[in-house]
Amino acid sequence: MSRNDDAAFWQSANNHLIRYGSPFDPAIIERAKGSYVYDADGRAILDFTSGQMSAVLGHGHPRIVETVQRQVETVAHLFSSMLTRPVVELAERLAALAPGLEKVLFLSTGAESNEAAIRMAKLVTGKHEIVAFSKSWHGMTGVAASATYSAGRKGYGPAAVGSFAIPAPNAFRPRFKHPDGSLDWQTELDDAFELLDAQSTGNLAAFVAEPILSSGGILELPKGYLAALKKKCEERGMLLILDEAQTGIGRTGDMFAFQRDGVTPDILTLSKTIGAGLPLSAVMTTPEIEQVAYEKGFLFYTTHVSDPLPAAVGLTVLDVVRDEKLVARASQMGAQLFEGLCAIKDQYPCVGDVRGRGLLLGMEIIKETGNREPDHDMGAAIMAEAFKRGLSMNIVKMPGMGGVFRIAPPLTISSEELDQGISIIGDAVKACVAR
Repeated sequence: MSRNDDAAFWQSANNHLIRYGSPFDPAIIERAKGSYVYDADGRAILDFTSGQMSAVLGHGHPRIVETVQRQVETVAHLFSSMLTRPVVELAERLAALAPGLEKVLFLSTGAESNEAAIRMAKLVTGKHEIVAFSKSWHGMTGVAASATYSAGRKGYGPAAVGSFAIPAPNAFRPRFKHPDGSLDWQTELDDAFELLDAQSTGNLAAFVAEPILSSGGILELPKGYLAALKKKCEERGMLLILDEAQTGIGRTGDMFAFQRDGVTPDILTLSKTIGAGLPLSAVMTTPEIEQVAYEKGFLFYTTHVSDPLPAAVGLTVLDVVRDEKLVARASQMGAQLFEGLCAIKDQYPCVGDVRGRGLLLGMEIIKETGNREPDHDMGAAIMAEAFKRGLSMNIVKMPGMGGVFRIAPPLTISSEELDQGISIIGDAVKACVAR
């Protein structure tokens, strides 16, 4: 009998855990190392989601382990007005990587960083309306949840006053098209802001966006879109907030995804990847915006603001990304992964699209009807089959979307491990198609 079938474990989990989203995987995870997690039978499961899209250095990276041990022995947590060297040094390092965004606030989670960014934008502009994409995910707390439109909106009462959404550009299912059938994102954006202006009370404070909408189905903003969005914001006195929870720290082949487009946001939020699996997030902004916020009495206390332990880990993450040349590696490995997934797409019509950038790719599963109809059942079956074969993948199931696999392995993954994952995906698709 498999040790994963521990009846007492699952009974205790069923009795005491609040269920908070997708069903739990049918395995008890005992440890993790590198690109793999290991279940109660000692079976290696290749991790194609980097934990919760966070473990960019894989699991148990020796330099992260050493940093945690050292910093815990030195100082891990302090009163919020006390500063340590890791906090100041990490702020300096991040500022050097994102010229123009020299002011930094350190928090714990992505939702928390978006809360702080939106709060700052409201204070600085004196306005309250916040706009996001229709398939966005910015967190499950307060105004972050109000700016999240991909899931979790029904049953929780009213959202924050002044919450608006515009369509997320989707090249696979374009709403506005050029004569050749390709996405006409400029017309779509113009139309969206025309409707937004009609609804606004004149209090547009900020637009919060992901450069690649992950939970929305790996929807990448087309080249030129970010610059056009920034112009729309400037015309209305809005701030542009970019949420790079999943795209930051090298995953897309640039240190930050916005750098490909040469457009610097007014506020940048980081999380997930900056802590490499530990709870660390950051808000970055310009000296000018920070000064206005300070003069207006910006307040955002949390228990773990400016904690030295996660800051020390963040420094080590940046060191490893630099020393192991992981930004360039994300491009290299991403090309290998993209090519492998496209080969599967060419073989099986149920794979409708492969998209994304670097080591953040999406593979969309559709019905073989010719009209790109989502096939949630096939997607779920492929995910379960892949897990049985030793690969962990996450699938997005949202209204209006196909079953979209979010594939984001660690930046440290080897070429051989990538090939192993691609092979398992191909075998899983083949097995499910044959049923």
